[in-house]
Amino acid sequence: MQIIILGAGQVGMGMAHSLSREDNDITVVDIDGERLRQLQEKLDIRVVQGHAAHPQTLIRAGIEDAELLIALTNSDETNMVACQVAYSLFNTPTKVARVRASDYLEHPELFNREHSPIDVLISPERLVTEHVQRLIEIPGALQVLDFAGGKAQLVATRAFPDGPLVGRELKSLKEKLPEGVDARVAAIFRDDQAIIPEGDTTIEVDDIVFFLAATRDIPTVMRELRRMSGPADRIVLAGGGNIGAGLAKRLERNHHVKIIEHEPERAEKIADDLDTAIVLVGDSADEDLLHEEGIDETDVFCALTNDDEANILSSMLAKRMGCEKVITLINRPAYVDLVESDRIDVAISPQQITIGALLTHIRRGQMVRVHSLRRGAAEAIEAVALGQPGSSKVVGKRIGEIALPAETTIGGIVRGDEIIMAHHDVLIQNEDHVILFVADQKEIKTVEELFAVDAVFVP
Repeated sequence: MQIIILGAGQVGMGMAHSLSREDNDITVVDIDGERLRQLQEKLDIRVVQGHAAHPQTLIRAGIEDAELLIALTNSDETNMVACQVAYSLFNTPTKVARVRASDYLEHPELFNREHSPIDVLISPERLVTEHVQRLIEIPGALQVLDFAGGKAQLVATRAFPDGPLVGRELKSLKEKLPEGVDARVAAIFRDDQAIIPEGDTTIEVDDIVFFLAATRDIPTVMRELRRMSGPADRIVLAGGGNIGAGLAKRLERNHHVKIIEHEPERAEKIADDLDTAIVLVGDSADEDLLHEEGIDETDVFCALTNDDEANILSSMLAKRMGCEKVITLINRPAYVDLVESDRIDVAISPQQITIGALLTHIRRGQMVRVHSLRRGAAEAIEAVALGQPGSSKVVGKRIGEIALPAETTIGGIVRGDEIIMAHHDVLIQNEDHVILFVADQKEIKTVEELFAVDAVFVP
């Protein structure tokens, strides 16, 4: 696929890195020549220096033959105009734009087909806000990924020494679950290496365990995997930007929420938009302020400013002072793995969340949902099985008969409103939504081919 990426920032570079591993022809456009040079030294891609919305720049990037345009510059206006130019002058088939300003997003009518030629609208702030909300609502979760319209979830949690399953084989999980509740461990990461789980696989302390279950059963399964704290009630948000303010609005009905914002004017604006949440003016890394606000009795502290170092320091301070759980927003991907420890419970990369949302619209072979994991090295995918036994490599086959690529597992199937955990004898039917965990991104193409409908395929 010929793809043009506008913008060589963190998300643009992440997309280029992810897509260049596969069979794609990638061109990256940016106004910063030095940034492009550094990117080209790392990846086998084309680069073009120039203004991303100018027709001549797009022509030099190959827009006339491009199948997909992904506009990820730091300017919403540039992204929107670039999509308009690609549509009006070059009839580019698919156009994706990142738009961050809430003033635009509050008017969805701007982005319908009648007014704007944007096929896919991506809002990183909204994606991150929803992600953090899910983490708060499920204590102990490191990641919570939705599938099949929210009917099923893939949840990651860390195995602690007092966890009920530590030291036991995975096949004992079903014995511990209540009647009518089922779950499947889709993958385990141990020392940053993927382990494809089998029935006799044993969970060890500090393993990151990904399990799939019906959304309604997630709390029950979590209690079996680890010691659970109570539901979060008292929440402190550091940073009153779009994410912090949006999250407070979502949480204030059912939680006691406080926001710490260092700019008085911004704090006043946030306070006017909220009903019950408390807005404080101050420094989130001020030990006296945290003490006064009862950080030792706080269930969750979320550091959501644009400053990575400030987020890390305030989170570590909150944890040291007794906060139950800290969630930290980190824009530099290299920092994420460095800081996730006993001091910071969950480090969130907005880039990886955004990339996962973008990949959903790029993957082939009936992929309807994609989540990027482990700094882009792995993916969790929801694929629709379509066709008949003679035209599909998966429909009409039992899971044990499917030639899955290495380090790939099927976690479960969503069939209508039914969630079916994956077992070797489960038969895949037409229109099943199959949830897969692909630990090696190099195998994505093989997975796409498995779910591609081939009219002349003969099993």
